[in-house]
Amino acid sequence: MKIKPEQLSRTLASHNLPLYWLSGDEPLLMQEAADLIRSQYRENGYTEREVLNVDKSFDWGQFLQSTGNLSLFAEKKIIELRLSTAKLEDAGKKAIQHYLSELNPDYLILLSGPKLDAATLKTKWFTGIEKHGAFVQIWPINRENLSSWLEQRLLREGIQADTEAVHLLVDKVEGNLLAAMQEIEKLKLLASDTGENSIRLDAKTVMQVVADSSRYNVYQLIDAALLGDVGRAQKMLTGLKNEGIFPLIILAAVCRELRTLLPMLEKKREGQGVNAIIQSARVWFNRKQAVATALARLDTECVWNLLNHSRLIDQCIKGLSKANPWDELSLLLLHLSGANSGKNHQLA
Repeated sequence: MKIKPEQLSRTLASHNLPLYWLSGDEPLLMQEAADLIRSQYRENGYTEREVLNVDKSFDWGQFLQSTGNLSLFAEKKIIELRLSTAKLEDAGKKAIQHYLSELNPDYLILLSGPKLDAATLKTKWFTGIEKHGAFVQIWPINRENLSSWLEQRLLREGIQADTEAVHLLVDKVEGNLLAAMQEIEKLKLLASDTGENSIRLDAKTVMQVVADSSRYNVYQLIDAALLGDVGRAQKMLTGLKNEGIFPLIILAAVCRELRTLLPMLEKKREGQGVNAIIQSARVWFNRKQAVATALARLDTECVWNLLNHSRLIDQCIKGLSKANPWDELSLLLLHLSGANSGKNHQLA
């Protein structure tokens, strides 16, 4: 069965399932979900634990051997399969299916790995596995929900933060929840040093105590531009540049997004509604707002102009032009964000 992360505690309390599969790309949330499962099963007597790191060279015979060792005196055990990729090879699928056909109540199988794509979730072998256990798809915390998530974590540690402090904290830790928890621990220590049971957190304290640990990826950058958030898109671009990412990676992702928008904009020009267009294009639900905002603002002529600009940036990156590719990427994202020429000049 598929369950949401917030349903995990209730499911653990009411079901004794033989298998859990955690899927996602957010390390902290994946770690916390796995810890919750381990804790519950340890209370149920699963005192042993075996961890198997699954990569391309992994021998699935090792898994079958671990699950096939039966003994009258064997203790209950958690067997973890940590997947390095989202796709299992045929040997892995067969090994898990074989185990589920001969379940051992003394074992819990805990799989964890990168986010699975929609096509995999619909396959026959996966739905067969899903019938025996719980599949938990863990999504990253987006910027819109990060404020409330941080407020809850701060309150849990006895820290009350005003609105300005939370917004500043969001800017400093966005995209890096592990860093967010480290900063909360730092603030908790600060509260302990004052001898008070709780601390009131304001923007000044955040500026003094919290490091800028924000971490972005190219897809977050594109969504910020599609949403028309000029300042955030430019900050992300600077962050990616400082991390040493090759500019061609960013350009390729932007071009791919622009080409995806073209047929949607054609349908919009023909009179189709934005919601219907997004539905037919199978846009992921967490990107619908960004794509809808872009469709409302852009037209096909604008997108073609952006693609022409992209071609020039490609020449810059390859040394065929003297222009600075990072400056040109900044201009490209400004135009994609909907900034007019006056704003462009001001921001540059």
